[in-house]
Amino acid sequence: MPACLIVSPAEASASVPTADRLHVVDPALPQVSVTDLGVTRGDGIFEVLGVVDGHPQAVDAHLRRLAVSAAMLDLPALDLDAFRAAIHQVVAAFDEPHREYSVKIIVTRGIEGSGVATAWVLAFKSADDYAVERQTGVSVVLLERGYPHDIASRAPWLLAGAKTLSYAVNKAVLREAARRGAQDVVFTSSDGYVLEGPSASLIVKHGRHIWTPSTSQGILRGTTQAAAFEFFADAGYATSEVLLRIDQLWDADALWLTSSGRMLVPVRELDGRPITVDRELTDAGNAALLARTR
Repeated sequence: MPACLIVSPAEASASVPTADRLHVVDPALPQVSVTDLGVTRGDGIFEVLGVVDGHPQAVDAHLRRLAVSAAMLDLPALDLDAFRAAIHQVVAAFDEPHREYSVKIIVTRGIEGSGVATAWVLAFKSADDYAVERQTGVSVVLLERGYPHDIASRAPWLLAGAKTLSYAVNKAVLREAARRGAQDVVFTSSDGYVLEGPSASLIVKHGRHIWTPSTSQGILRGTTQAAAFEFFADAGYATSEVLLRIDQLWDADALWLTSSGRMLVPVRELDGRPITVDRELTDAGNAALLARTR
C-alpha cells in the first residue's frame, strides 16, 4: 500500500510540534474535501521527487522550489521542516519492493473560506517505465506555448515558473503529441525560443557545451537538471543556462529530457527528424544520477 501523510496545518506559524502534525492516512480512502480549492479550482502547488534505493533525492532543492511556488501563489509561508519530516516518514513506511519510486507533495489553498492550507505527502510507483525510456529514448514534438519568451517579467500574474496543480494544458499537449505519433513535447515561445517539456527540463549538447533553456523565460528550475549539470561539469563539459533558439536544436549533438523520475532520457526524434543518441554519455549520466544519496 503506498504511504500517505497529511501535514496539518501546513503553515510555518503552527505551534503544534511537527511529530503531532503528521497523520498517517489510507490513500485509498477519501481524505480531501470536495470544497477544497485544490479540487474545485486547481488552486495549489506540488513537487515530485525521486527515491532510489530508499534515498529521497534533492529534498532541499524540491522544498526550496515548493516555497517559491507558494510565494508566487500568495499561499502562507510553509513549514518546510514538517514537509522534510513527512518525506522521510513516508519513505520509511513505503513497503512495496521497488528500487525506484516517487514522493509527491501537494499543498492547496484549502477548503474555500477556511484560510487554512491543505497538504499531503504521498509515496507511489509511477506507471511509466522510465528505465525503458532511458534505453530506448523518446520521440518529441515542438508545440508553441502561446507566450513570448519574456512573459514572466511582463505578466507575473500568469504564474509562469510556478509548479501549480493546474495541469490541464500539460496533459492536453501530451494528447496532441500522441496524435502526431510522438511521446512527449518541448514547448516553444511565440517568438521562437525553446522552453521546457510539460513535466521535464531540456538539456542540449553542443560540442563540449551543455545547455538548458534559461529560467528567465518563466520555466521551472529543474532539480534533476541541476544534478545532471554537476555530472557534466565533472566530465569536463561547460554548462550554462542560455536563451536557445529553435533552429539551434537541429545541429545539437544530443538532446535529453530530464526529471526526478526519468533522470536522463535521450530524445531520439524531434518533429519527425532523427536525433543522435549519445549512448555512452547517457548511460554514464544515469548511473551517476541513480547513485545519488541526497
